Amino acid sequence: MEKEQIRRLVEELYAQVPGNILREDMGIQPAYAGLRMYDAPIFGCGAADDPLFDTYKQVGVIGPWHRSPAEWLPEAKGVLAFFFPASSEVRASNREASPFSSVLWSYARIEGQAYISAFMNAVADRFRELGYTACVPTGDPRWQKLIAGKGIEGYPEIGPDSFGSSWSERHAAYVCGLGTFGLSKGLITEKGMAGRFGSVIVSAPLPVEPRPYTGVYDYCIRCGACVRRCPVQAIDPVNGKDHTICSPHVSASRVFHAPRYGCGLCQIGVPCETRIPLRRPAAD
Repeated sequence: MEKEQIRRLVEELYAQVPGNILREDMGIQPAYAGLRMYDAPIFGCGAADDPLFDTYKQVGVIGPWHRSPAEWLPEAKGVLAFFFPASSEVRASNREASPFSSVLWSYARIEGQAYISAFMNAVADRFRELGYTACVPTGDPRWQKLIAGKGIEGYPEIGPDSFGSSWSERHAAYVCGLGTFGLSKGLITEKGMAGRFGSVIVSAPLPVEPRPYTGVYDYCIRCGACVRRCPVQAIDPVNGKDHTICSPHVSASRVFHAPRYGCGLCQIGVPCETRIPLRRPAAD
C-alpha cells in the first residue's frame, strides 16, 4: 500500500470512527459534552522484521516478554503506528492541574483510549477488506501488562521494579519513525508528546522510509521542564522517569477521577508539548 493511500485512509477513518467527541451518554460531566479529545493522527510505517524489535527483547530495554510483530502475526510484513495529539482544550485543561490531572485529561485517557482502540480496529478491518491479515496487539487477548513485576506469565524472575507490556506502542512508534524518547519516557513526535499512540501489524508491505533520527533521545533537549512539572519528583534529570514513583501516583488519581485515572502533567507546559523542541546552538 502506498503512503498516499494510507493517508487517505487515515483521513477517512478520522472523519468516520465515532467516539472522539465527548457525549453525555458516556457518563461525563455535561459541561464537557461536545469537546473533541484528539486532533487528526499522524502515522509512520515500519518493517515487521526491523532488528529493533529483537533489541526490545533484551533485559534493560523492554524485556524478553515483549513480542515481535511475527509473534503477533506470523505473516507480518509491516507495522503501522499512529500518534493522536491531544486537542488544545484537553491540553489547556491539564496545564493548570496539580497534583493530579484535569477531569478532561482523564476523559481523554479512558474514553479517548476507547476511541483510539476503535480506530485501530477500523484500520485493521480495512486491511482485511483488501485481502491482508492484521492484528491490533493491545486489543489482542494475548496482550499482557507488567506492573511492579506482576502480570506477565512465564517470567517469575521479574523484579518488583519492572514495568512494561508485551507490546509497547511508544517503541513501535520509534521503529516507525514517529519520534524519539524524552526524559519522561514519552515519545516526542513532530506534533509533540501530549497525546496517545496506537498501532496495527499487517501482512501488507508498507512504504517504509529511513528514520529521521539515530539516537533514542535525539529530540529531547534535556531542559528539565518535565522534571519540574512532575508533582511527585518521579523524573530524574539524568536517569529519567522512575515508574516505581510515577505508577502509584497515577493509581491514586482514581480517588478523584474514579473510575478514570491519569496524569500527563509532564507532557504539558513543556517545550515538547506540541512540537520537536529546538536545540540551542553550541557556544563558540
